[in-house]
Amino acid sequence: MQTLWFITNPNSGTTSQAKCDAMEAVFEERGLRLAGRTDFPQDALPEGAALDAAGVDTVVLFAGDGTINAALRALATWEGAFLILPGGTMNLLAKALHDETDPHKIIHAAHGCDRRVALPYIVAGEHRAFVGLILGPAASWFRAREVVRKGRFGRLAAAVRGAWRNTFHRRGVRVQGARALGDSYQAVFVTPTLDGLEVAAVDARDWGSIAQLGWEWVTGDWVAARAVTESRTEQLTLAERKPVLALFDGEPETLDPGTTIRAGRSLETFIATRAEATAA
Repeated sequence: MQTLWFITNPNSGTTSQAKCDAMEAVFEERGLRLAGRTDFPQDALPEGAALDAAGVDTVVLFAGDGTINAALRALATWEGAFLILPGGTMNLLAKALHDETDPHKIIHAAHGCDRRVALPYIVAGEHRAFVGLILGPAASWFRAREVVRKGRFGRLAAAVRGAWRNTFHRRGVRVQGARALGDSYQAVFVTPTLDGLEVAAVDARDWGSIAQLGWEWVTGDWVAARAVTESRTEQLTLAERKPVLALFDGEPETLDPGTTIRAGRSLETFIATRAEATAA
C-alpha cells in the first residue's frame, strides 16, 4: 500500500469534510502518496484504467454502505487492493476486516499488512449487496430514514405513517428456494456468506418485530432488527408477478418478477488487518 485513491462521501454516515481531510493527513504521515480523491456522489467514480494509469495500488473507501457498494460495483474487475474504513452508521464490512474502529489506527495497521481476502456478496440481476438485501413492503421505511438523514424532521411523521401503511396494508413478498419459509412476509432479509445466503423473514403478525424494524431503520441500523423465521440457501427466486422494492446495502432498487437472488464472491482484494477476518 503506497499509492492511494481516496473515495469518500462527506455527507454520509459519520463522515464529514473535516474528517475526510484528516484522513489525508494520516496518509502523509505514513509516507503514502495520494494520486486522487473522489467525493461521491458529487464526483464520478474512477475507472480501473484511470487508477492503473495513475499507478494506484490501493483504493481507500471512507463512506457509508451505499457509497462503498457503488464503488465496489464500479471497480469489480480492478485487481488492486481496497481498504475499507468505518465511515457509515453500521460499518459491517469494516468490522469484518479490522479489529479497530478508529480509521487512523486502521490506516497505520494496513500500511504494513499485505493480507488480502475475498468477501461474499448478493447478486440479483445487475445489483449487488455486500452487507445485506431487504425485500418486501417494509423496505419502504427507507424513506423515513432519508428524512432523518437530511434533517427534514417536519416530514418525519408523514414518512413514518406512509411506511407503516405500506407495511401492514400491502400483501407481503413471496420468495422461493429456502426451507422453512411460509407464503409471504412483510420483510425478507438476505445476508451473504462464503457458503451461500442466510435468510431471515419477518411476518406482519409479529408486530414487535415490525415496530423494531421501523425504529432501527429510522435510526440507521436496519440490520439490527429482529427476525422471526430463519433459513439458509444457495439461491432464492422472487415469486411475484409485479416489481418489488428492494434495498441493497440500504439503497432502494426495484426487482423484476422472477429475479434470481444468489451468492457471489469477490476477488481477493480487500485488505484485512483483523486476526480472524472473513477469508477466502
